[in-house]
Amino acid sequence: MKHPQISKTRRQSTRMQRHPVALASTLALLASAGAVQAQQAAPAAGTQSLETVVVTGIRRSLDSAVTLKRESRGLVDGIVAEDIGKFPDTNLAESMQRIAGVSIDRNASGEGSRVTVRGVGPDFNMVLLNGRQMPTSIINQLNNGASGSRAFDFANLSSDSISALEVYKTARAESPTGGIGATINVKTARPLDMRERIASIGVKANYDGSVSRLPNEIKGDKVTPEISGIYSDTFGNRTLGIAISGSYSKRSSGSNNAYTQNGWLSEAYNATGGAFAGVPASNLKNFPTSGFYTHTNDMRYSVTALDRERLNGQVVLQFAPTKELKFTVDHTMAVNTVKSKNLENSAWFGPSFSGPLNGAPQTTFTSGPVATPIIQTATWDGTHDYSLNAGQFAQKTKLNSTGFNAAWKVNDALSFDLDVHSSKSKTTPDSPYGTYATMSLALFTQGNTTAYYDKDLPIMESKGMVYDPAKTNVTGSQFYNNLSDQTVDQGQLRGTYRLSADDKLIVGLGFTKLKNRAASANNFHGDWSGIGPAGGFKNLAVGQYSLGGLFNRIPGHDDPRLYPTFFAQDFEAQRKQAVANAMQFGSSSTGNVPMSKAVAEAYFAAPSDFSQPGASDWRTTEKSTSAYGQWDHSFDTAIPMNLSVGLRYESTKIESSSQVTAYTGTDWYAQNEVRLTGGTSTFGTKSGKYSYWLPSIDWDADLADNLKVRASFGVNIGRPGFDQMLGGTALNADSARYNVPGAGSAGDPALKPLKSKNLDLSAEYYYAKSSYVALGAFYKKVSDFITATVVQQTFPGLNQPASGTYHQAALASGIPADRPDLIRQYIFNNYAGQPGVTVTNATLNQGNILGSVPGTQPLQFNITSFANAAGDNIKGLEFNFQHMFGNSGFGVSGNYTMVKSGLKFINNTDSNAQQSPLVGISDSANLVGFYENDVWSIRAAYNWRDEFLARRTDGGGNNPMYTEAYGQVDASIGYKIGKNLTLQADLLNLNDGYIRQHGRTKDQVNSVLQTGRRYLIGARYRF
Repeated sequence: MKHPQISKTRRQSTRMQRHPVALASTLALLASAGAVQAQQAAPAAGTQSLETVVVTGIRRSLDSAVTLKRESRGLVDGIVAEDIGKFPDTNLAESMQRIAGVSIDRNASGEGSRVTVRGVGPDFNMVLLNGRQMPTSIINQLNNGASGSRAFDFANLSSDSISALEVYKTARAESPTGGIGATINVKTARPLDMRERIASIGVKANYDGSVSRLPNEIKGDKVTPEISGIYSDTFGNRTLGIAISGSYSKRSSGSNNAYTQNGWLSEAYNATGGAFAGVPASNLKNFPTSGFYTHTNDMRYSVTALDRERLNGQVVLQFAPTKELKFTVDHTMAVNTVKSKNLENSAWFGPSFSGPLNGAPQTTFTSGPVATPIIQTATWDGTHDYSLNAGQFAQKTKLNSTGFNAAWKVNDALSFDLDVHSSKSKTTPDSPYGTYATMSLALFTQGNTTAYYDKDLPIMESKGMVYDPAKTNVTGSQFYNNLSDQTVDQGQLRGTYRLSADDKLIVGLGFTKLKNRAASANNFHGDWSGIGPAGGFKNLAVGQYSLGGLFNRIPGHDDPRLYPTFFAQDFEAQRKQAVANAMQFGSSSTGNVPMSKAVAEAYFAAPSDFSQPGASDWRTTEKSTSAYGQWDHSFDTAIPMNLSVGLRYESTKIESSSQVTAYTGTDWYAQNEVRLTGGTSTFGTKSGKYSYWLPSIDWDADLADNLKVRASFGVNIGRPGFDQMLGGTALNADSARYNVPGAGSAGDPALKPLKSKNLDLSAEYYYAKSSYVALGAFYKKVSDFITATVVQQTFPGLNQPASGTYHQAALASGIPADRPDLIRQYIFNNYAGQPGVTVTNATLNQGNILGSVPGTQPLQFNITSFANAAGDNIKGLEFNFQHMFGNSGFGVSGNYTMVKSGLKFINNTDSNAQQSPLVGISDSANLVGFYENDVWSIRAAYNWRDEFLARRTDGGGNNPMYTEAYGQVDASIGYKIGKNLTLQADLLNLNDGYIRQHGRTKDQVNSVLQTGRRYLIGARYRF
């Protein structure tokens, strides 16, 4: 069918272009008004009744999004709620992945939390709430420490009160800086924008299948509740308006993860063997004689039960004394509480490259260019420790944002808009044990152990290891106290002056003050010889489960080589027994002196503040001033065209302070653990500043009534992470190991932000009502990219204990270099009392003599520092379409995005080499099909994302972590009963997929994460 002729209307609309930020509200207003009129208007007597078609639900949402895309200046995509209080997806990030060029990062529960746009990672996408910059407070769960991320976590916001999402892919002078990928505006309902009273309530039951894959000791409820509601109305002849919305949800879920915690370290082959110095050649098969090789230190199997409780609310008050003047006051609140229980079984290799011995296979490498041990063997004597960790994680995030807006239309030509807000996000511990606590129950019966990396699931084989409660003991423990706190105070003034019907001038000023604090303190104890005598925890109940059964979705779970058992214990019971043992026997790391109850309780608890040596405390203040001007012009010619030309000035001053700890010594206090001692803390402070002029040009033309082309050019900046702007060098006190360097980091607030010059070209063909195809190409030239460089440094007084006369004598006696426990024992047996050799307990306890050993050579530290590099380009193609099959109710939409860049990680190099990769670059695709009529609303969606670089540092160096290609199938079904009641079912992760991550090659398994299917069944009633 030929598309209706709309050229006259189109030409008129080009003169009356609305700003895209306000467009979705206008669309919702018109749609609501149309629906009300269609339902309430009765035909006059004696007139013929005409059939009226009311577009609602999915189709209205898609129509509104199409209009937003078509009418906006620049390239804007969006999602509009199907109805007030009914957003298409249960999670905002899940919704945004339906937009071309947008991909999501999933958290441990499999839920979308952060977004990548056109290959630009979450830290460089600006998120706004109703046009305001939102604070973010993220705890870095990867290393249980402070986070330098700027990324907004969408898991904190419910989708129930959201009316629209707008994704601005091109730079605009009037848009805040920081989003070189995109600027994302989250919009909530405004009462004076709606023509009718809105009142609805919804309830859901959430069933999560992942809970059934957890041990009984930690699993939560399979079914949890959700409830949401919204009320909006106007009074006094539409001069007063109030909107109240709220939601509460509770979710229990589970995740099972097989991973390595310390990364895959890469180094160049050298004649002395590097990390393999002293390892007999017979132990190694296919060991490279050139190029690079990698190795890892551990293999871990982890199961986590997660409980999330989220409360969202918003109140909006509006007063419009005249049609020309409107005041809005609003407050948004979000509280997100996340608690989890974790159990982990792990084997530590060290690295140890043993075999063949007692039937153990040789450590076997793949061929280059980066050789990887596809088989890695450690031979033990049957008394080695196998770690059974139990942990708890608990944090609460509170977001509060209060804003005021005044919109004044002085006359038909001049208007002003003033907006100010103060917003704060703070994440704190929500447990007496801090943010994260873990305790290791060691089983001292481990013999020869081999790791195989030839399946999707890493396979650990350990022959002869059995559970013996008389040979268990609590060894290492860690209790973290983490804080993330960010405030944003912002004021924006915008003036619009209409010079003529075809010309409009927009000017504005902005002031933003951002204060960020991220702090972390760790109460760490390496009691590797135990808390009390062996068997002191024999009364602790330890469940036994099928290890393969816990990972039954991952290929390799049924491998006969896999150790058959996963051990599970209760954290609270384990800690209680540890406190009792410490009161009776003391701890190995403190000389086995009995403790008082108060001391023992504090020994297994989080630190109370961040002033202790080794704690991190980052404090950054950014003050930005901006000014912009933009000219919009519409050409009333045979080919209607629009042109927007703008220029933005941005000036930023930064002051960054960080706690720095200076250490005076090292202690080789257990088998292969080395820690720094004698720490004293001070604050180091640095400052920086930068200013930029950022031009932008947007042009579009209607070549025909249904064919539109666009071209845009703009410059934007992306600010450095807070961890990259530290005021001093921070050393990790517990990162060094026997023959392994320590780690640290140093930042610089004088770093320049990334600068991106962006070019966009696109064509859109609207071939039928609600149907179109679009093709776009984009090019981003990114300069001043922030590169991570690892340099080796030494510090006075900090020596490597695995050096010197005593160490050389142990090696000369024939002890292999990969047996630090035997080397340390030899030194104690032969040199006790000699200078530097201190024995605090000569009794062998679980294979360790307690004491310290000196070193003579400086301890090397891998210090990660940051600098601006030249940069490279990002380029790609976007294709998206939407098709409605007439009035049948069926429709389909989809998109595909291809992204390429020279900002790649160089895999064929060592862990200390300089790297300048861009995290998150990948191709992505979505396909959505739906059917809708007056009763049914059915939708199915498939989302796919190709492999991408998820992290560029892992294990204390520049070691990559790639997330492999992943796809997910979701569906939703709605059934309407009468005019007001709708039953709803949301079915998520129907394909029950798993997420796998690897290092430089696919053989280097970093992580394999399995979650489960999720079902939400509920009802929504509109009053």
